[in-house]
Amino acid sequence: MAIKNKVVIITGASSGIGKATAQLLAESGAKVVLAARNQEKLEKAVNEIKEKNGEAAYKVTDVSKREEVKSLVDFTISKYGKIDVIFNNAGLMPNSPLSEFRTDEWDEMIDVNLKGVVNGIEAVLPHFIEQKSGHVISTSSVAGLNTYLGAGIYCATKHGVKALMEVLRKESANEKRNIRTTTLYLGAFKTELAERITNKAIKERIEFLYDTIGADPIIVAEAVKFAIDLPEEVSINEMTLYPTAQL
Repeated sequence: MAIKNKVVIITGASSGIGKATAQLLAESGAKVVLAARNQEKLEKAVNEIKEKNGEAAYKVTDVSKREEVKSLVDFTISKYGKIDVIFNNAGLMPNSPLSEFRTDEWDEMIDVNLKGVVNGIEAVLPHFIEQKSGHVISTSSVAGLNTYLGAGIYCATKHGVKALMEVLRKESANEKRNIRTTTLYLGAFKTELAERITNKAIKERIEFLYDTIGADPIIVAEAVKFAIDLPEEVSINEMTLYPTAQL
């Protein structure tokens, strides 16, 4: 299969969608490098993969910091000799009404959700250009297609990811770089996103949504695997995944 022996960087890989994707890709023969800020969780995730004879490594990384993302890419190339795919998956969702002026939370969402994707693209693009191949996958959200009360900054970051990834696709085609792009627009999947919400009413609403209809992150992992598995001359540019029960 196409995914075998591919080298894949996954950010936000210590839990949820990132961890599920790392496990599935490793089981399918990929070499995965997990990145997140929590070293203990990263170590556990990598050990679980290795226990099943998968190939994995990790590097503690804050995606909002350009130099740390570049170090992640350098680490991956040093260990595996190349990079085939980067999955920009790290994200935060401490939603609140704009009128609450939670500016520290706004800044962090912008830094991780949008700037983190920019940093990922910047770090891998020179290598993808040089090898004339590569695949950038980024997690947006259905909040990147719509807008929701209490989610102004989150929606802005996810709309930003949509625009950034579409421009990358067009520029790659125009410059004949052979770089594939896939943007994921995700509905309610069971992740840790709700844990960072400080507005009580919004937190309770999101937790109820996840508890009642939230889908398993493995479904997103399967979608990522499918996108990578396609022939190099074909790219699934966008994928929107909702739990069937979500309005």
